[in-house]
Amino acid sequence: MPLLGGIRPPIALLCVLILALAGLTAKVLGPGSEPVVPKAVLSSQQYFAEDGAIALRASIDERVTDLERTAAALNAGKPADPERVLSDLSKAYQKWTGTTVLDLADGKVLAARGERIPLAWVDKDVLTGDKALTPRMVRLETGDVRLMTMAVLEGKQGAQQLLVASNSLSVPPINLGPFRSMAVVARGGEILATAGFEQSEALNSDAERKELTFLQKQMTRLSDQAAEETEQNPVSAREPGSRGYPGVSGTLVGGGYNGRVATVGYASLAASDPEDGESVAAGLGLTVVSLLPVVQQQTFTDDSRQLFGLLAAGALVLLGLLAVAVLWMTVQRPLLGLFLESRRLARGDLIRPVTVPRWGEAARIGAALERIRGQLGGAQAADGPVGARPPGRFRGGARGPLALTAVLLLLWCVPVGLLLNRTDGTVSIPAVMVNDQRDRTDLVADRARRALNEAQADLVSTSRLLDVDDPAGTETVLKNALREHTRYQALYVVGANGDIVARAGGDTHPWSAEKDPSLVRVSGQGEKRPIVQAGAPVPERKGMTLVGEVRVEFLNSLLKRPGLGEVRIVNADARTLAASDGFRAFEGLPKDALPDLVRAANVRVGAGPLENGLLIRDGGAVTVAAAAPFTGGGVAADLGWTVVSWQDAGRFEITAYEREDRSVLASLLGIALIVVCLGWIHLVVVRPLRALAAATEKLADGDLKTVHYPRYQDEVGAVVRSLELIRQQLQARRQTQARRPAETRPGAGGR
Repeated sequence: MPLLGGIRPPIALLCVLILALAGLTAKVLGPGSEPVVPKAVLSSQQYFAEDGAIALRASIDERVTDLERTAAALNAGKPADPERVLSDLSKAYQKWTGTTVLDLADGKVLAARGERIPLAWVDKDVLTGDKALTPRMVRLETGDVRLMTMAVLEGKQGAQQLLVASNSLSVPPINLGPFRSMAVVARGGEILATAGFEQSEALNSDAERKELTFLQKQMTRLSDQAAEETEQNPVSAREPGSRGYPGVSGTLVGGGYNGRVATVGYASLAASDPEDGESVAAGLGLTVVSLLPVVQQQTFTDDSRQLFGLLAAGALVLLGLLAVAVLWMTVQRPLLGLFLESRRLARGDLIRPVTVPRWGEAARIGAALERIRGQLGGAQAADGPVGARPPGRFRGGARGPLALTAVLLLLWCVPVGLLLNRTDGTVSIPAVMVNDQRDRTDLVADRARRALNEAQADLVSTSRLLDVDDPAGTETVLKNALREHTRYQALYVVGANGDIVARAGGDTHPWSAEKDPSLVRVSGQGEKRPIVQAGAPVPERKGMTLVGEVRVEFLNSLLKRPGLGEVRIVNADARTLAASDGFRAFEGLPKDALPDLVRAANVRVGAGPLENGLLIRDGGAVTVAAAAPFTGGGVAADLGWTVVSWQDAGRFEITAYEREDRSVLASLLGIALIVVCLGWIHLVVVRPLRALAAATEKLADGDLKTVHYPRYQDEVGAVVRSLELIRQQLQARRQTQARRPAETRPGAGGR
């Protein structure tokens, strides 16, 4: 028989797969050892570092872009006095530690504000060549590192001036939570800035100071490793086919001290969308490292769990042997017997009666072959007339053994998948996961608040360039601003009476400074999407306001972060304004506990409202949720908005859920085994066997015209070939019997 034909290969494959699944079951369900740090905790640290890298990258790129846009806008108008330039710049944006204007002809300082900027690094290479005016890092005399951003201004009488702004490369001003520290690391592992470490003088005991020293050493050592890891290409650093964070990110596990293990998440600064071009921050080679000491889990091996895995594997082997025995006794053995009997009859051996199996298609075929043997002239002292059909006692078929085999294997698959290692609402969730959900939600809230503040600051900067007496020029300025600022869907100037003076972009909506004095507001109740507006008064034009409508898609994009679940921005009434997933404008939150969480987060405690995290246990489901109100500076801080997030704890890679997933996986593999092997037997053996039974009975009933062709080169095909030979013998015998009466008898005829 061919290697993959017949009944034997699928049964052999079934045996092999059952043994393989039993071995896998004993391995994954048996050992009870747990990792020192759960995978979920490590993944959370990686996500936290990615969030920090995104915040730092966005901050650096935004500062560089704002300076370049301001310089371009100034160059488009009349030359301005350097002192006036720096004054307007500081009023619109409070983001630079120092600004200076130089005369490029003689290097003289024309104006300066804020921190003193050293100028020894300004040389010919900085001002000319392919990398002219490229932002670069400069170390001050104090040892601090600053990012210098440059732009060329057109002075009076064609003189060129250099505008230089310095930024600190500090850790993003985000809530690190308790015990976490963060660092900004340059190429080579040099730490440029840190945050989160307590001052040694503020600690109360020598043990705390020793632990602080240990954590600082761990940060230094792990930062070196993280810098090396981020040197590799982001494509090769990820698993094949995965996307995720566009830069290089990962986790490291350091040493332990006093029952806690230092865990690190790191992420290199990368462009939000590499297809749109490289960002300035991404080219600086910086890495954000987040360190958190985590309570070390007790690693142990539970002998009872190991025995449990062996018992589960043994039960599978036992049921598998029973299933294989059923197939061998009811399908394979009768089929091989029919193959031998049909070949014997085809050779002309008609002496012995055909051995008829007990039931099913094999019994029908065997009975039909016995009738055919009588028709071929064998032992005709049969139990009845030659060719008579025996009573119909062969109900059922080969599908019955297949169903019985499937039931035997499902007796193992169903309990393993539905009963073993099942979790409920009492699963222990690490406190770190709740804290990280809270801190990351606060980070998203800070990012959204800064984005709205930045949107309003851009409007302030643009409003200084408007000349409302020139409508055509005003519309040109608005169109250019709308093209540069993708966060807006429309820009328009509203007069004191509410009329639109100039506009660019989509449809406009009412704006009244008298009814609502806030500079950022939301409306659109009852519409498909909320309308978020930001405004800036036009200088020297009383009652006139430049209004920009912020795209809801822009706010939605700020909320999409892996490992945080579903994230929404809600107003003071807990109504949705933006979401990481689809939403309806001003719809409520889905869970009953979330509105209460939002209200609790907005309760003033001390200096103001605080972020809050919650572990919700509802029946067998466990949900981790957090809410963080808009706090801090800027016009968006007084909106009363809150960022709320929640996710199913079943997605966490902790031991309890991993065991449940392994049990479900073993069950699914068992079901796949049943479908593949038994489906193979049904298609290749059972269906052809049923067709063969019908064909054999027709032949026994006298149908000699139908030619029998084998479909497969296997046992069933061999029986079909023998049946065709028998048909030809019966046909020849009938023709011989038909010719005998027509033959001339001896002595007959003549005179």
